Amino acid sequence: MTTPSPTADTGAELLPIATPARTRAALRTLIRPDRGLALTGLGILVAATAVGLLVQPLLGRIVDIVADGRPAGDLTLPVVLLVAVAVVQGLTTTLGLTRIARLGETVLARLRERFVERALNLPADRLERAGAGDLTARVTGDVARVAEAVRSALPEMARSVLAILLTLGALALLDVRFLLAALLAVPVQLLTARWYVRRALTLYADQRVANGAQQQQLLETIGGAVTVRGHRLEEQHTERSAGRSRKAVDLTMRSVNLVLGFYGRLHIAEYIGLAAVLIAGFWLVRDGAVSIGTATAAALYFHSLFGPVNAALVLLDDAQSAAAGLARLVGVTDLAEQPEPTAGKAAPVSVPQQRTVSSEAAVTVHEVGHAYGPGRPVLHEVSLTLKAGEHVALVGTSGAGKSTLARIVAGVQQPTTGTVTAPASNGEASVVLVTQEVHVFTGTLAEDLRLARPDATDADLRTALSTVHALDWAEALPDGLATVVGEGGHRLDPARAQQLALARLVLADPALAVLDEATAEAGSAGARALERSAEAALAGRTALVVAHRLTQAVAADRVVVLEAGRVVESGPHDELRDADGPYAALWRAWSGSRATTAPHP
Repeated sequence: MTTPSPTADTGAELLPIATPARTRAALRTLIRPDRGLALTGLGILVAATAVGLLVQPLLGRIVDIVADGRPAGDLTLPVVLLVAVAVVQGLTTTLGLTRIARLGETVLARLRERFVERALNLPADRLERAGAGDLTARVTGDVARVAEAVRSALPEMARSVLAILLTLGALALLDVRFLLAALLAVPVQLLTARWYVRRALTLYADQRVANGAQQQQLLETIGGAVTVRGHRLEEQHTERSAGRSRKAVDLTMRSVNLVLGFYGRLHIAEYIGLAAVLIAGFWLVRDGAVSIGTATAAALYFHSLFGPVNAALVLLDDAQSAAAGLARLVGVTDLAEQPEPTAGKAAPVSVPQQRTVSSEAAVTVHEVGHAYGPGRPVLHEVSLTLKAGEHVALVGTSGAGKSTLARIVAGVQQPTTGTVTAPASNGEASVVLVTQEVHVFTGTLAEDLRLARPDATDADLRTALSTVHALDWAEALPDGLATVVGEGGHRLDPARAQQLALARLVLADPALAVLDEATAEAGSAGARALERSAEAALAGRTALVVAHRLTQAVAADRVVVLEAGRVVESGPHDELRDADGPYAALWRAWSGSRATTAPHP
């Protein structure tokens, strides 16, 4: 279960946050496969802590020997035992903490893998409503905070709790009155912990939301820097960024003050407890109930509690921060498992399957509708059939719903209503989507290509590149297919990056290819060459092409025209051009603009 999505002052509908109960359940699920490792690590830590508790009685023994005026030789055995205790405790503590650390790293890796897997499967419109900043903050800040807690707080917390429990037991063995005296500090510590926890969880959650809003604003400002400068909006965007930064700083300072108050209350508890143990020791020694050495051991036991008690309580800071981050991560993983609600309605308990697969290379879109939120419909009962091997061009004005329909056909986005039947291979949908926003992954060119088909040979890679007319420039790179591309590597211009994406499509060899303005980024100079690459990549397969240039519509078997989310025309280019309908108007406008911008002989 997740809590309703908070809304930052950016106006975005942030991704949900899991409830504490759901977060605990998810954590148990993550740990369950490694229960043996967890029990073994805790068992070794118990043994290490128990051995360490022998130090105080041995020191008390030394005090008694000195107080009784015994020979110096009597000190040999306790001193040797102290050395042995130190060695054994060091070895067992190292082994136990190593196992706990291994458990933490394993669970953290499992959490990261699950988060990435689920985040990649989130509907595109859901991510758009949340904004990039929210997801970025979770991927970076929240994962880092959970990782920090796993690597440092978890082992230290386990050791501290064990040390507290066993030390209190040792105090009771010396004399139960020492334990009662020590427990006078507990009410103050519990009240301190309660005071802190009640404030920290909400504060850290608000801090995460503020950081997400801050990142979102920075992404929007930097990403749209050209537009910001063009409209002279620098001052406005600077003020927005400063305002969200001030909010984040204010929340950070509130958390600092909270921690300072937390430490101050802990010191009061320490003074109360230590004074009580010393007074109890004085009375017991005076009455002859215990020796000076025993009273010394009791005082040392309580003093040794300062470290683990303070560590355990201080780690509440890390625990609360990590818990807030974990709840945000679990909120994303849970969201990916739940169906998206229809616009303006609550999600039904059982949503019918909106996407099916067919053994034939044909696509059927039946009464598909989609909305990005209540009152924001984009598609209205769109029905469309692509025959096996048919190339269909999707055209229309900006905002007509072309890209939304393309993503739905590709399976990247689920329709709000209606169904889609897509071709299948080995029982799974065989569809590849190529958009104008192509990402070149960091690595060699060969590795980038093999993302589409990991078992492809170098010969397969060259064949795919040759198909899309990219082999010449690929082999001309400094190291050929072994050239490092992507961030920090050899830069590929937009046209070459798009050819790389088309080569990946050839390697994947899907039954259906969806191109969403895949040639738009080439610029006019390389547009025709890139269109030839696209035509070659689509040869022999069913294709839906969102046409950025109407030359793609001319080459298609059929043209489908969208207006305001509805199919208003469908047919061959020549037929629609002569019909004097919406497509003819688009064709005249596009042809006229080309004639105007054409160079004079």
